[in-house]
Amino acid sequence: MENIDLYDIDRKNLGIKLERGSKLPKDCYRAVIHICLMNSKGEMLIQQRDKSKKNFPSVWDITLGGCVQSGENSRQAAKRELFEELGIEYDFSSTRPAFTINFADGYDDYYIIKKDVDIKDVKFNDGEVQACKWVSEDEIIDMINSGKFIKYHIPLIEMIFRFKDNVNAFNV
Repeated sequence: MENIDLYDIDRKNLGIKLERGSKLPKDCYRAVIHICLMNSKGEMLIQQRDKSKKNFPSVWDITLGGCVQSGENSRQAAKRELFEELGIEYDFSSTRPAFTINFADGYDDYYIIKKDVDIKDVKFNDGEVQACKWVSEDEIIDMINSGKFIKYHIPLIEMIFRFKDNVNAFNV
């Protein structure tokens, strides 16, 4: 079973480990990551979750998401998850998250990575991913509206595509 580290409201590690999936103590938070892999055509690599997954089986999702395990930082988790789930190597050592979204019990770092990957080179991890494909922003929004994609807020998807070339909150 995986362990996660717990953080305070300022995202300082509390030195407390908890088994993944356990109820978090009051005023404690966890860290997760999402990766949005974008190609030179401006498309995102999306994955179809395995049919055996407890949550959202066979539903399409952004490139990947996962928990930051105990002892890891966000970049290390992103590197591990990208390789474990899709067999893709990427050096995150000088990469920062494009943005972080706070949710009820944690912090979610979003990485937007530009890398052309041939679908035939993607290696699926059994029990995690059953398919992947490159799609446009409009295709993802259509899939969300038809129930084939995890029901992300549409503005989040739009923001990811706006930030794919320049992660900057100002239009400069």
